Amino acid sequence: MVFPTDENVLVGLSRADDAGIYKVSEDLALIQTVDFFTPVVDDPYVFGQIAAANALSDVYAMGGTPKTAMNLVAFPSKELALSILRSILEGGMDKMREAEVALMGGHSIEDREIKYGLSVTGFIHPSRILMKNSLRPGDSLILTKPLGIGIMNTAAKAGMVSDDLNLKTIELMTELNRTAARVMEGFNVSACTDITGFGLAGHLAEMVDGSRGSARIFSDQVPLIHEALEFANMGFLPTAAYNNKAFRIDMVRFAETIHRSNQDILFDPQTSGGLLIAVKEKQASDLVRALKDFGVKDAALFGEVTDGTEEIIHVV
Repeated sequence: MVFPTDENVLVGLSRADDAGIYKVSEDLALIQTVDFFTPVVDDPYVFGQIAAANALSDVYAMGGTPKTAMNLVAFPSKELALSILRSILEGGMDKMREAEVALMGGHSIEDREIKYGLSVTGFIHPSRILMKNSLRPGDSLILTKPLGIGIMNTAAKAGMVSDDLNLKTIELMTELNRTAARVMEGFNVSACTDITGFGLAGHLAEMVDGSRGSARIFSDQVPLIHEALEFANMGFLPTAAYNNKAFRIDMVRFAETIHRSNQDILFDPQTSGGLLIAVKEKQASDLVRALKDFGVKDAALFGEVTDGTEEIIHVV
């Protein structure tokens, strides 16, 4: 299939990335992305916040600044009160205000299932674009939010999660990746993506695939919601985690010492997860320190990019 394009498309459908980028001038390019999904929490206002933060994240992952957004809404107005929709939109707008993004309009349809998200446009200098598949051997790998969000949401639906722990998970999902994106601007970052539905292993596999390199994950250094390991041991894994593992397991090699729950959490689908940053090794510790200093408290160095053409993820 041949996709419509032109010479100003810098990142398009010819390469899978977090967003598309179109060159406007020598100093300006537009970042365009869209994302929406069904509720992951019961509170409509919080759902709106999460959906908006998740959609904005793709722009941050490309190294850009989100500027405008359009609402995307599917809602069963004949079955549910419009006050629920109003709360969803208020949550989204509050998160856009936090990100200093202007809401330009949107589109809604009648649907039997609630869906909400954003179409987002951002700005970036054409020379500062960060893409997935530009890893360099010797890079260190940093993650800015802990894993386990999908597992926690699954356990919460079963009534197994305390109010305090559920609030912690919600805070992670509603947290913008803006601070992390701004901090990494001052470092020699070679590649970046955000961790969402494919889990850490799946999104790292996208970065490794076609890179003519491999990656090594140090399992004991991966930032985790520690309670999520307990729930994983109890079997509270989302269906998508099994799908992610089946899709990418051929690219992942686990050391025999890695417990099953530690394997599973690498495939756990994240909603509005953190940034996965590849940075020059000698700057990695400084970047983690800077992230923590600016409030990205869970940031951690957890892996490295290795030489070789096998394009495999080794978990040790």
